[in-house]
Amino acid sequence: MSITVRNVSKRFGDFVALDDVSVDIPSGALTALLGPSGGGKSTLLRVIAGLETPDSGTVEIFGADSTHLPPQRRDVGFVFQHYAAFKHMTVARNVAFGLEVRRRPRAEIKRRVQELLELVHLEQFAGRYPAELSGGQRQRMALARALAVEPKVLLLDEPFGALDAQVRKELRAWLRRLHDDVHVTTVFVTHDQEEAMEVADELVVINGGRVEQVGPPGQVYDEPANPFVMTFIGPVTRFGGRLVRPHDLELTAHPEAGAAPATVVRVVRLGFEVRVDVRTHDDDLWVQVTRAEADELGVEAGSRVFVRVPPGGGLAAVAAGG
Repeated sequence: MSITVRNVSKRFGDFVALDDVSVDIPSGALTALLGPSGGGKSTLLRVIAGLETPDSGTVEIFGADSTHLPPQRRDVGFVFQHYAAFKHMTVARNVAFGLEVRRRPRAEIKRRVQELLELVHLEQFAGRYPAELSGGQRQRMALARALAVEPKVLLLDEPFGALDAQVRKELRAWLRRLHDDVHVTTVFVTHDQEEAMEVADELVVINGGRVEQVGPPGQVYDEPANPFVMTFIGPVTRFGGRLVRPHDLELTAHPEAGAAPATVVRVVRLGFEVRVDVRTHDDDLWVQVTRAEADELGVEAGSRVFVRVPPGGGLAAVAAGG
């Protein structure tokens, strides 16, 4: 493991930000700290970076006890949501800054900056200033600057949070490709479930200062540890006293084993997918079907249908409430 956090707690006055948190970050992986605002994910990242000191517990980075080391001695690169660029420096000088502080040879700095600008597709903007770049370009510059000193660990605190939705999508795909090229151990904070599922090798789901579940995205989605994880990651509905995924349910026109009679309340067509809101005797729920399935059933408001969990459907479900 590249990062080992053991029994870390952190309070700010009466607020418990981290409550006895333990987690292992695999070497070379891209790990997402995922959770709601105020859940503790950014505090955990700052403790790993050395920007916050835990009240108790330990942090090891590549086997070395780093709990009380200052940030500059932890060999980590850090990228904030807001780029913290040096506005009076060109893009190239911003990227070179960490190398210049370390008094690297001028030829090495020039070569490294050129390599990184090519890596983040900014080589044609080397002579521009941050104000002349788009938000996405400034964030790529910030990532290049963090990578310049070849850190063992790259820490990203909601790196795309200040960008619009389309640019976020483009940058998270780019970040995944970048990670596959450089293979540096990367930890990033996000509250965006789709972003984490798309980009990360592993999720650490945090809520209320505690780790709720750790695992690969597919496992966390299909085998949620508790109701919080299931409702936070992916769509859910309630059927028969359980939380289930709407796409794990089936609508039929005729009664089948285990099916509950229902009335269609509303049909929403979302391109290929169709959301069908239905009401049974016990539940108001919704079912996700394809457009072809909806057309075959002829569903419309007021239709009578039957809803069930299909046999052998690989259902992800947990008890409702919890």
